[in-house]
Amino acid sequence: MAAKNALNDIKRNLEGLVGEKILLRANGGRRKTVERTGILEETYPSVFVVKLDEASNSFKRVSYSYADILTDTVELMVCRDDEQIKVGSLVD
Repeated sequence: MAAKNALNDIKRNLEGLVGEKILLRANGGRRKTVERTGILEETYPSVFVVKLDEASNSFKRVSYSYADILTDTVELMVCRDDEQIKVGSLVD
């Protein structure tokens, strides 16, 4: 039951960050880490969507599940005033 509460906390935190610029680090497989920047566009019951900066990415949008954050498969950092705040650290 604790994992479900943690997922709900992550979702609630992300809902408050819609429209924010974020840095996304994702496990790309085979020991590769993919780093992208974009805007947190939308949250849904099971996933969240990030609209990527068009200049540096071939995709326009990516989506990940809240469990990806919980398991550290994806790391989100909110970029505010030259400061980066890790989303996972916002979970109580």
